Amino acid sequence: MSHTEPWLRIVEDARSYPSPHNSQPIKLRPVDSRTAEIYYDLDLGLPAESFGIPFGHVCAGVFLESLRTVAEGLGYGVEESLEHGELDFDGVDRLHHLGTVTLAPRSVSTEARERLELFRTRRTSRRPYDARLVPDDVVAAATEVARAGGHTFRTSADRGTVRRLVHINQATLFSDLRNDAVYGEIMTWLRFSKDDARDRADGLSAEAMLMPGGLLRFAMTHRGLWDAPVIGAAIRGMYLNTMRGVRQLGWLEGPFAGPADYIEAGRTFMRLWLELTAHGVRLHPFGTVITNPGSHEAFAQVVAADEGGDRMAWMLFRFGYSKTPPVAHRRPATSMLIGAVG
Repeated sequence: MSHTEPWLRIVEDARSYPSPHNSQPIKLRPVDSRTAEIYYDLDLGLPAESFGIPFGHVCAGVFLESLRTVAEGLGYGVEESLEHGELDFDGVDRLHHLGTVTLAPRSVSTEARERLELFRTRRTSRRPYDARLVPDDVVAAATEVARAGGHTFRTSADRGTVRRLVHINQATLFSDLRNDAVYGEIMTWLRFSKDDARDRADGLSAEAMLMPGGLLRFAMTHRGLWDAPVIGAAIRGMYLNTMRGVRQLGWLEGPFAGPADYIEAGRTFMRLWLELTAHGVRLHPFGTVITNPGSHEAFAQVVAADEGGDRMAWMLFRFGYSKTPPVAHRRPATSMLIGAVG
């Protein structure tokens, strides 16, 4: 058996893990058929806003939970030996070593098989939601998942609160467009046509964002117009139109003081996402609200977030019910495996 197996089979599913801007920064280097080194590719990270750099490790935690979910569903336990060094986006070595994972054959439980199927069906939904509230028992189940990970899951269906937070999310985009570094980073990852999204197999596609590619390209390449009275209002209206039916928002609060915390936060988020998926609930993270310092402060004030000590309100998302969203493209599994032949 080659060193790429069973890793190639596992990564074929695990590559569907969600990542900021669908940048897919995690890489694996198989050492043998049971052991692999895991890296964060700094060239695929999002360092333009320093407040958001910790989310590189959050993404790693999301991936590690995804990897475990897939591996267990395919008959392998996973042991981890992780390093918790800070990401250095100015470093010469562009592959940041996250640690080592080791597989151990095991029987596949019914629960593990079901979780793998949930992972395969999980998608981010930017589609309009249908305004139904998620039942209390589903929220309670998600709350317990967060609590087990050391975090607090809070929600609001108050119309005024939801409206304010949606507008903060909208204002964040306008704020980021005025930041040259963040704007350049966004433009790097936008995919304006279906062909470009399919061929590059990464980034944020206009289709997934429910916007005509040509219109999105024009709006993004003429960012000065966003402040114009008429055109700016039209663009804001187009963006808010994608938020139709948002009735409920959720957020996570918990330890967020260093890389070890960030990784565990990512694991918790992925587990919570799968729990909601099990009940047919979709979600869409409002990541830039968290990584934009001004927007984060506004959000935390609106919800009276508990950010004392090492705690932070580190994730905000809309959740509810929508039509099936389009599949976000992913690069081939071989592109994640360092040394694999594509």
